[in-house]
Amino acid sequence: MSTETILILGGSYAGISAAHYALKHTIPSLPKKDGVTYNVTMVNPSKDFYWRFAAPRACASSHMMPSSKIFYPIEPAFTYAFPKFKFVQGTATHVDPAGQTVSVTTADGAQTSIPYAALVVATGFTTPSPLFTQTTDAAALESTYKAFQTSLTSATSVVIGGGGPVGVETAGEIAELLNGKPGFMSAALKKPKVKVTLVCADKKILPVLREAIGQTAETYLKRLGCNVVYNTKVVTSTKFGEGEQSKTRVELSNGETMEADIYIDATGSRPNTGFLPKEWLDNRNRIACNNKTLRVDHESAGPRVYVVGDVGSYTRGGVMDLTDAVPVAMTNLKTDLVAHLSGSAPAGDRHYVENTKESQVVPIGTQKGVGAFNGYRLPSQMVWMMKGRDYLIGMALEPTLKGDNFKKEGKWIAQPGSAGQRIALSSG
Repeated sequence: MSTETILILGGSYAGISAAHYALKHTIPSLPKKDGVTYNVTMVNPSKDFYWRFAAPRACASSHMMPSSKIFYPIEPAFTYAFPKFKFVQGTATHVDPAGQTVSVTTADGAQTSIPYAALVVATGFTTPSPLFTQTTDAAALESTYKAFQTSLTSATSVVIGGGGPVGVETAGEIAELLNGKPGFMSAALKKPKVKVTLVCADKKILPVLREAIGQTAETYLKRLGCNVVYNTKVVTSTKFGEGEQSKTRVELSNGETMEADIYIDATGSRPNTGFLPKEWLDNRNRIACNNKTLRVDHESAGPRVYVVGDVGSYTRGGVMDLTDAVPVAMTNLKTDLVAHLSGSAPAGDRHYVENTKESQVVPIGTQKGVGAFNGYRLPSQMVWMMKGRDYLIGMALEPTLKGDNFKKEGKWIAQPGSAGQRIALSSG
């Protein structure tokens, strides 16, 4: 008896979606052979799926965003597929493309090697601040949140570095939590209790959105007692003092220095690619892939290696982009794997097309927000309804964790492969 494994590294939105797609649409299409079984194996550091989108509110208040709404066990969502689904709690440490194996350190410290017939890298990213990343398990992140929320109770000054959506959302949540909401007829708080400052390296916050929307976002932040500093980078941050007397010295690129009870680094993300061969990566340490097929095309990668999510070079990021990318990568994996196992010529490629229209939704506190969808500006009330009300928690369990987003493959028109061997006009 031999087993052909589709190995998925990562158990966040991209990895979860890829696993469901493979179980629902790939494995049923593979050739039936005596003595051959197929499975999907997922490797992830935590046994729980973390709803990262809610992190700005979850880090600020366990009352407004309790752990029960952001952590969900992964394995029960795949009971429909047992024994074709296997979960390994661990961290990938090395890929051997020649032997088609991945070395993994499991949660109990054991070393294991997992062979694969096809590999999907969906390891995502790590953030500078531990508030926005689940690096090990839910308990560790809950502990981080608890300590942070305790520190908020005595804070009189908070500095947040980063003018992207995470920085803006976090600034809004913390400013509202510490300073309260302005009255119904008030444009802003008269005397904020806590000084909250958002430091932005660009000339505007929310760089994906038009400047006018960024200006509205600043207005909403100011009404909660948060000021924005533009065209300034955080150069260094250094903690000093001990216990309740500890503070952080924040040095800025304009030569000024700020002292804060709390500093939050929301300046960006770092792709989780340290375990991969350097030749697979671009100059930003993301996986360099074919921007249409989402295959890792470097010759050293070998056959049937794919990338989905923020770890890939093809994407600007975001959940809407992931929803477009997963079917592309997994359809191409299916056609490649069927051809490999059956000895037939591969079918045509499915192509990813980036949606470059202005799309981003950013809540600012529990009442306001800004955003755009497919190039159209959204009113604040709609942003609240879409995301600000509960940070899309309704999408976490059924559509995402249980795979309802990918019940069907959807229609597509195949494109000829780069080697000229793929058949145009195939549909799934």
